[in-house]
Amino acid sequence: MKQNSKYLIIVNPNAGKHQAKANWPEISTLLKAENIDYEVIFTQYRHHAIKLVKNNIEQKGYINIIVVGGDGTINEVVNGIFKQEVFAPAEITLSAITIGTGNDWAKMFDIPKDYASAIKTIKNGHTYKQDVGKVYFHVGQSKKCRYFINAAGLGFDALVTDTTNRQKENGKSSTFSYFSNMLKSLYKYKAMEVRIKAGKREIHNGMLFTLSLAIGKYTGGGMQQTPNAISNDGLFDLMLVDKIAKTKLLRKVGKLFNGKIDHLKEVQSIQTNNLQVESDAKLMIEIDGENIGHGPLEFEIRQEALQIIIP
Repeated sequence: MKQNSKYLIIVNPNAGKHQAKANWPEISTLLKAENIDYEVIFTQYRHHAIKLVKNNIEQKGYINIIVVGGDGTINEVVNGIFKQEVFAPAEITLSAITIGTGNDWAKMFDIPKDYASAIKTIKNGHTYKQDVGKVYFHVGQSKKCRYFINAAGLGFDALVTDTTNRQKENGKSSTFSYFSNMLKSLYKYKAMEVRIKAGKREIHNGMLFTLSLAIGKYTGGGMQQTPNAISNDGLFDLMLVDKIAKTKLLRKVGKLFNGKIDHLKEVQSIQTNNLQVESDAKLMIEIDGENIGHGPLEFEIRQEALQIIIP
């Protein structure tokens, strides 16, 4: 397949409370001002971007992709890149014009929120190769797999994400939704028995409150659960919280944002390149802010597997 140098732009029109659709004329004008040659496609439903990216790479040879949307749309595009069978994923370049409420992946690399600055960043073409996570999970009895580029969350984290996403679907989300839902979810969430292995080493067997497994530093719209994460070191950074008193978590919630959560005795910080998670309960999982299924779970990492454009 011959490489196509034109940009493929994937726009999620619903991103940022339909801001992407409303602001596309402005964005397209700025792209044309920078003489960026492109084809644009708007997504129509959840997971549509996976199919669009896979098909357009395989059929038209695109190797330069721009996402106009938030973390969820970026995740879908990444999965399309890794599911196509024409080019090695590292041959394809991903860039973003971010629109959405969280944009945690973009925070890691200081990708500008301003449209004009983001487009100039794309035009400058400074590339960087980052790690990509792969998770095997279940939906009912079916085993499935997805890729992620920022973080995965289990337990309490997955519940808060699910609540926030339901609000998004009803057009009620805001910058503070995740934090607000975190406080509300404390009252109904219960820790569960979970067994976790890193390779052959058992790192946890007992009550688990929450687990964040990350490539990037930020989750939930700016929380720093894994402040020491390095995006190309071939390792996941884990923030594992045992059963913790809810009143204590409320008192210490600021540590989630200042990067000092690992100072609590209930918190373990671990690095690993693979992980296996099992529970007799239905342990839910989210990746890059999207709820996808439940355990048992297997994680692996691919070092420097995705080429991105950053400032």
